[in-house]
Amino acid sequence: MGKYTKEDILKQAHELAKMIAETEEVDFFKRAEAQINENQSVREMIASIKSLQKQAINFQHYGKERALQLTEEKLEKLEAELDEIPIVQEFKQSQIDVNDLLQLVAAAISNKVTDEILVSTGGDLLTGETGSKIKYSDSSCS
Repeated sequence: MGKYTKEDILKQAHELAKMIAETEEVDFFKRAEAQINENQSVREMIASIKSLQKQAINFQHYGKERALQLTEEKLEKLEAELDEIPIVQEFKQSQIDVNDLLQLVAAAISNKVTDEILVSTGGDLLTGETGSKIKYSDSSCS
């Protein structure tokens, strides 16, 4: 029987999540998001983009090619303008940084679990083979 339950692990995961929520990366993300929400011109641009996206879906649905093309051109122009705004760039970068941190944590957990399995089965960390795999491949050689 294993020493830990799923509940134990989830409890630890929640602790880890709390720690991650208090990192510089998440702090920066929250500040960047707040700046975007406080900026009226950015809010208006986002609202316009959402509205144009809905129109584009309608034009596509009803097969209005020309109207769709014009709407998509407007959308591209507006999205490019939005991307030029420094606080938007900061926000997007902060999203990337938080995502990188989460992927780093997930990879660290995954790699450690794999290593623990290899070690506990008497496997080989260098080849990545578990103990049972080594045992059965050895016996087939004789």
